[in-house]
Amino acid sequence: MSTLTKIDPKTVADGLKTGRFHLIDIRETDEYAREHIAGAVSIPLSRVEQADVKLEAGRTVVFHCKSGMRTEANCAKLAARVDGDALILEGGLDAWKKAGLPVKDNAKAPLPMNRQVQITAGTLVLAGALIGTFLHPAGYALSGFIGAGLIFAGASGWCGMANVLAAMPWNRTA
Repeated sequence: MSTLTKIDPKTVADGLKTGRFHLIDIRETDEYAREHIAGAVSIPLSRVEQADVKLEAGRTVVFHCKSGMRTEANCAKLAARVDGDALILEGGLDAWKKAGLPVKDNAKAPLPMNRQVQITAGTLVLAGALIGTFLHPAGYALSGFIGAGLIFAGASGWCGMANVLAAMPWNRTA
């Protein structure tokens, strides 16, 4: 597996100011819409196979995600898409913020889809457990159904709950 060299947030910030770095955010578009580093280009990991990053001479690509884990786990795939030098922002967006560097924040954007799924699934599992405990044992079936759906989503990469939530009015773009 190919690895990319990690680079610290302050060095990336300096490189962005001078134009030496080209910052690519590989988080999904809903995550990017909620919060991102100014000047970062959004190329979600789910679409990176179709992306060819062309750079001006003397510029280096720096990939980042939220914590750095997604970027590290996919460094070979990312490096293959770049015609030139590529690096990883060490610690991702979390490290960038911890270093006191600014982000563009949009509190009006919907929560990222993974968080919406976690909240909804957790609520339904808890509701099923409460119904099963206090009203009727059949309530446990709701918890089991949601658990089975999460297992299927993890194994297949397709999440029905995320698709339903994506169609909700608060997730539609104008």
